[in-house]
Amino acid sequence: MTPQNTSVLIIYTGGTIGMIQNPETGALETFNFEHLHTHVPELQKTNCTIDTIQFDPPIDSSDMEPEAWRKIVHIISDNYDMYNGFVILHGTDTMAYTASALSFMLENLAKPVILTGSQLPICMLRTDGKENLMTSIEIATAQNPDGTPVVPEVCILFENHLMRGNRTTKLNAENFNAFRSFNYPVLADAGIHIKYNYGVIHKAMPTLPLEPHYLLDTRIAVLKLFPGIHENVVAATLSIEGLRAVVLETYGSGNAPRRKWLLRLLEGASKRGIVIVNVSQCCAGTVEMERYETGYHLLQSGIVSGYDSTTESAVTKLMFLLGHGYEPEEIREKMRHPLAGEITLP
Repeated sequence: MTPQNTSVLIIYTGGTIGMIQNPETGALETFNFEHLHTHVPELQKTNCTIDTIQFDPPIDSSDMEPEAWRKIVHIISDNYDMYNGFVILHGTDTMAYTASALSFMLENLAKPVILTGSQLPICMLRTDGKENLMTSIEIATAQNPDGTPVVPEVCILFENHLMRGNRTTKLNAENFNAFRSFNYPVLADAGIHIKYNYGVIHKAMPTLPLEPHYLLDTRIAVLKLFPGIHENVVAATLSIEGLRAVVLETYGSGNAPRRKWLLRLLEGASKRGIVIVNVSQCCAGTVEMERYETGYHLLQSGIVSGYDSTTESAVTKLMFLLGHGYEPEEIREKMRHPLAGEITLP
């Protein structure tokens, strides 16, 4: 149950959840979240104080940019001491990118930051938005017997599953169960009761002050290998002016074609200071470049293992590290270690 005298700040960035149908035109349009209680009367039954902040104008999920992440971090930082937790309403398409970025940008986070949304607008009869919102609020204000937050980390709540934000990927564009955490257990299951998986939830250090970060460098490319990929495609990607890092999506446990030209191009890029991180195209599993000869050649070329990282997490982690001015070798070393529980080391 939500303790009394708790408070939560809802940050509406945009997305399907915050839309209602215009009775005259039938078109979907965003509503003013200051009138949230009108559209979700169930909120009146909660024991906590609920305040809202709305992006003006709201941002479609496909238009989400690092500048919006900085805005979210500013809002949380400015209001950090006033609320027990934060709920971010967000479009689903880039929610995993935002959750991953926030996990790195909110250093020493000791309160819940729950991202959620919906596949159907909150005004529709069969919407999943109300349940996602109500459950997120309950989790954002949940406390241990000693008064500390139960889930002091950045999470995604969708269709009764609470997942670590930087471990999550959007899997389905149509089903309510749109997100999955393949390589890390869910933090909680919300049925009749919310059952927390305490053993896998981050242990916060509440004595440390929140340290918000705003520096991000987006000079990154994602290169997905496929059978028959042409040398010119790889060469053109690796020769992009100003490129500083590449997330290389390989096969299986981190394998790539044994083409001399491919290894030559990758090794050359690494020597020029471009950080190349190897992640698997598979949804589940981890990169083990020592396992097969093809992966071993990548390792010899200076490529860094992304272990069981999602592409979303690898991209935003590189943005974070590049933005803070680390040298390429420092970034390679930091990519080998978790900053916010985003990878599992062997």
